[in-house]
This record gives sequence, C-alpha cells and structure tokens, in this order.
Amino acid sequence: MVKHQPLQVYERQLCLSCLTGIYGCRWKRYQRSHDDTTKWECLWSFILFCTFSLLLVWFYFWWEAHNDYSEFNWFLYNRSGEWSDGTVPILAATAAGFTYIAFLMILALCHVAVGQQLNLHWLHKIGVTVALLTTAIGVISVTQMWGEEWDVVWISLQATGPFLHIGALAAVTALAWLVAGQMARAEKTRFQVMVLLIYLSVLLTLYFIPLSITSPCIMERGSLKAAPAIIGHQGAPMLAPENTLLSFNRALQRNVSGLEADVTISLDGIPFLMRDRTLRRTTNVRRVFPDRQYDDASLFNWTDLSSLNAGQWFLKDDPFWTVQYMSTSERWSVGNQTVCSLEQMLKLAAKSKSSAVFTLRRPPANHPHRHDWVNLTLDTVLRSGIPQQQVMWTVDSNREMVRNMAPGLQQTSVQKLPLDTLHHKGISRVLLRYNQASAQDVRLYNENNISLTLYSVNEPWLYSLLWCSGVPSVSSEAPQVLRKVHYPLWLMSPDEYCLIWICTDIISFAVVLGIFIFQNYHMIRWRMSGMRSYNPEQIMLSAAVRRSSRDVNIMKENLCHRIPSSHSISFPPLSFLSLTVYHHPVSSCIHSSINPYSADIPQLE
Repeated sequence: MVKHQPLQVYERQLCLSCLTGIYGCRWKRYQRSHDDTTKWECLWSFILFCTFSLLLVWFYFWWEAHNDYSEFNWFLYNRSGEWSDGTVPILAATAAGFTYIAFLMILALCHVAVGQQLNLHWLHKIGVTVALLTTAIGVISVTQMWGEEWDVVWISLQATGPFLHIGALAAVTALAWLVAGQMARAEKTRFQVMVLLIYLSVLLTLYFIPLSITSPCIMERGSLKAAPAIIGHQGAPMLAPENTLLSFNRALQRNVSGLEADVTISLDGIPFLMRDRTLRRTTNVRRVFPDRQYDDASLFNWTDLSSLNAGQWFLKDDPFWTVQYMSTSERWSVGNQTVCSLEQMLKLAAKSKSSAVFTLRRPPANHPHRHDWVNLTLDTVLRSGIPQQQVMWTVDSNREMVRNMAPGLQQTSVQKLPLDTLHHKGISRVLLRYNQASAQDVRLYNENNISLTLYSVNEPWLYSLLWCSGVPSVSSEAPQVLRKVHYPLWLMSPDEYCLIWICTDIISFAVVLGIFIFQNYHMIRWRMSGMRSYNPEQIMLSAAVRRSSRDVNIMKENLCHRIPSSHSISFPPLSFLSLTVYHHPVSSCIHSSINPYSADIPQLE
C-alpha cells in the first residue's frame, strides 16, 4: 500500500492575504515577497506619507475653523452672490480623503511589521495622487481667499498643544516595535544606524518639545480672572434671523452684557441694521422689488425696507442647522420678522441696561447722505434715550466732533493702534478680531486701562483660552453656547504640567527601551538556535526570508536527509507541470522541477 505524504503543508493566512491584497492586489501566496522594497515603491511610500501629513494638517485646520464657518460662508456669498453652506462638501471630502489615506498608511505599517514587500496598487496610486493634488489646491485657495484664518491653527495649538504632544508621543512610542524589528532583521549596518538615528531624533524632539509649548491655561488657579463678558454679535443669529429684534431678545435671554449690530443709512437718512451690501440674502426683496434686488441696501427708503420680510430666509436656508429644533410658534415668530432700525435696537438695549456697539458702513458715492452719515447716526443715538456710557462708538470719522457733542460715549477703535495714539484720541476701548491680539497685547491693554473686546468667539475652547488670557469681553454669534462654559475647559499649574511632561517622557523611554531589548533578545536567540527547525512558510516561492548561505545549505541538507534513499520517487510528466520552482531547497537534491503544491512523497507501508 502506498501512502502519500505532502512535501510541504501551507497554512491558510487570511489576514496576510487581505493585508497584501487590499494594499497591492497580491492575493496569491506566490505574489507576496519578503524582498527589500524597490526604490520606486519607496518613493510612493514617501508620497503616501506626505499626503497623509498634509491631509492631517488640512483636517485639523477645518476642525478648528468651526468657530468661523459662518464667516467662510459669508465670504463665499460675497463672491458668488448665492448663499450655500460651503463647508459641507469640504468637510465631507476631507473626512473621506483622510480616512482613505490613513487606512493606506495603516496597511503600509502592517506590511513593514510582517516583513512584506511594499507594492502599492496602481489604483491606490491614482487615489493618493488625487488626494494630494486636491488638498494642495484647497490649501492654496484658502490661503488666497481666507489667509488670516490660518492663524486659528497656531491659536488652537495653545489649547490643544499639551494633549497633542501626549498623543504624538504615544504614537511614536508605538512605532518603536516596527523600528526595533527592522533593525533586528536588517543585515546592513548602515541601514540600522540610519533608521536608529532618524527614530531617536524624532523621539528626542518630542521629549523636549514641551519647552516650546506656551498656553495661557498653564497658570496658577488663583491668577484666573473673571469670565469675559459676552456681547451678542447680531443678537443670537443661530437662534433667530440676524440683526432682528427677535435675535436681540434671544441674546438678552442668554444674559449677554451687550448687543452688537451692523448699521447702514437708508435713502431717507434712517440708520437700519444690515450686514450685506444688498438685501438679497436676508430679505424677500427678490419677490417684492425684483428689479431692485441687486441695488445697494442704502438706496432703499425706510418705507420700502419696513415692507420687507427678514425672517423667511432663515427658515428656508437654515444657516446654522437649528430650524429643526424650533417649535411651531417659534417658527411663526421667525418667519414674521422685519428689518430692524438702529433706534429700535438702542431702545431695547437701554431697557435691558445692556451696552450697545455697532459698526457703521458709509453710504455709496451717489447717496444723498454720503457726507452727513455720522451726524445722522449720532442724532439717532442721542434720540433713543440710551445712556451714553452704554454705547461703544466705533466710527473713526469726525471722532473729535462726536466727542464734543457726546462726551459720555465710549470711544472705541476697530484698529490695532499704538497706545500713544489711543490715548491721544481719547479711545478707551478696542474691538479686534480674536487673531489680532496676542496674550502680550492683552496684558498691555489691561495695564494701560484699555478695555479689549475680541470677535467672533463662538467655540468653548477659544472662549476658555481668552478667559485664561484675561480678555475682558468677547463678541459672539453663539451666546447660548458660551453661557454654558462656567470654567475654562482645562487649567493646570506649571508644576502640574511639568510633572505630566516628565512622567510621559519616562514612561515612553521605558517602553521604547523594553521593546528594543525584547526584539533584539528574541532575534539573537533565533539566530543562535542554529536553524534546527524550519517553517515551510519561509520557503515560499520568491518570498524566502533573507538568510546567510550557511543557513540555506543546512536547510537543504536537512530536507534532503528526510527523504529515504531506499524509496523511489515518481513524478508526473513534465507536460503536466504547471509551475517551475526556482531556488527551491529540494531542487539541489532531486535536480528536477516540481510543483510544491502537488508533489507528494510516496512511502510504502
């Protein structure tokens, strides 16, 4: 009786097949290789890493720019003339691209971990190229159109830096397993030294990078000042149409300390609230006055303005995704809003004992009140009955005349001027965008009795950061959100941060050292074993692990001795052979081409 014993038995490796198949479409065993990655594939791995890094920065930028999404949409509206939420497609594309590239990065690292040759499939190469080019175009476009928004990255790092440092250190520490494995398996000393130096330089940089991290929230708790006062910019535009009485009332219900609005002069000299140059976005002017929908808002008289609806657009466009949470009565109130005048807002502020601040847009050249626009606005303020101390006057034109006629007004500058200039003009308050004032500027203004207000602050992390910086007040489009922040999101003393820093560095160093010792110990033990046991998986086609010539010869001799010389071996005719095996360990003994998947050793029982 003849008993057939397989020459080699291969274990199923589903995980490895999926790994190499998804990354490089190498689903078959013979397609995989443990050889060194080619220079061309190394270049593509570098391109993949660069794409991942760029997408990571791009994703982080849009994550932190959430504070200014409404400002971005307004910029798009001014360029296109049509309102749409431009952040939705950008966020969707960014999330999809980042997920895809991050998945490829994980697959590439897994290839390195198991010693497989990197071979990115051409479809993935196209995807990586598309992701790289589109992200680069997006970065360039945002830089040209909205360049000042990149400041949010550096500002946000003051709030997230300590935590990002811990996350980055954990990731690099985990990579020690791959680095140690590569060094243990590498045969070239130059390659080992290069990998070790690169890894250690990155690791040491992360160990000492906290020396350059500065944050206002790293301070003694006793030095924390009172929370910044909140001014409702355009009221509460996330809860009601901007610059309407309903919006201001909603803001006052959230206990804001002041109201801020954008003012334009009508054709008949009535100051009214309007942010845009035209009425198309926030009114139904296209239905009431279709022939005048592109006219400047200041070219309408107050009678025409009063006839326009200023709330239906909010229900239709839902700019802040809040309409779905409104009741039927709230929607009715929103849908019946009209254009609000400056006098109406000032009377509401006076009644609620809140401060009022507004920015005034000068009428165009052909406007009848092109030259007396300041006087008309000042008369409206004085006629409204609001105490002068509650009004922040931001108009720089004819400021001396305004000071003489209304000395009680709080003179406010919307420009970052030297302290001498501010004192010379009698300016006691400054209104700036949040990226225009550093922590040093805040301290300087506070020391010189200049009250600083920063806009637009809508996110809790930014509000907490400015709170720790000592900013007296902020202007916000989301007072309902900031009112829920009763304490900075995080606050720690310098000693606490130093302790966390040192502990994380020590833990990371201990883990890295342990990984290198563990990897090298097992590799030395494996090499000292004399190659007495062999795994057929390491004799796969064109996928042999690199070994010394002596180890290969020993393996061949041991395999040859396992075949009894007294037994004859019959092989199928050459015409039936479907595969030729090169560099097979048995080929030196039997001097024949055999199929390792079908060849059997017959044994007589």
